Amino acid sequence: MSRIGKKPVGLPSGVTATVSGQTVEIKGPKGVRTFKATDDVSLAVEDSAVSVTPRGSSKRARQQWGMSRTQIANCVTGVTDGFKKELEINGVGYRASMQGAVLKLALGYSHDVLFEVPTGITVTAPKPTEIIVEGIDQQQVGEVAAKIREWRKPEPYKGKGVRYEGEYVFRKEGKKK
Repeated sequence: MSRIGKKPVGLPSGVTATVSGQTVEIKGPKGVRTFKATDDVSLAVEDSAVSVTPRGSSKRARQQWGMSRTQIANCVTGVTDGFKKELEINGVGYRASMQGAVLKLALGYSHDVLFEVPTGITVTAPKPTEIIVEGIDQQQVGEVAAKIREWRKPEPYKGKGVRYEGEYVFRKEGKKK
C-alpha cells in the first residue's frame, strides 16, 4: 500500500479541479495546470479533494499510484503558491541583469552570456549577484535554474560560479610548495 497515494490531495479555496478521463485540470489564482495520468490509476474529485486509486495490484500500478498523487499535489501547489529557485553568483566581475525577457550574465568569458527566458517562467535579478527563477511548473523552474547554473558551475578551489542558494560547495586545498 502506498502511504503517499492513500492521502487525497486537498484543494484550497479558490482552486478547482476537473477530471475528464485520465486528465485532471487544476485552475487556481496563478494559472492552469493539467496532468495526464496513466491507465494504471483512476482519478476522482470528491468534496474538494482529488483522490487517486490504483487499478489492480501490479507493481506498475502501485508505482503510478504514489507518483500520480504527488504530481497532482505539485500542480495544486503551483497554481496556489508557485515554485521558486534562488541562485547566487560568486566571483570577481560575475554579475547578472535582466534586459527585457533576456537574462544577461557576465561570468568571466570573453563575451556576455544571453539567456532567453522561456514563457511561463519569471526570472528576476534583484541584485547583480542574485537570480530568482519563479513559475507554476516545478519541473520547468528547476530546469531553467539548472541551465543558468550550467554556464559556470561553482569550482572547488575558490568557490567561484553560479550556485543554488544554500548549496554547499566542497572546498579543496590548493597546491603546496
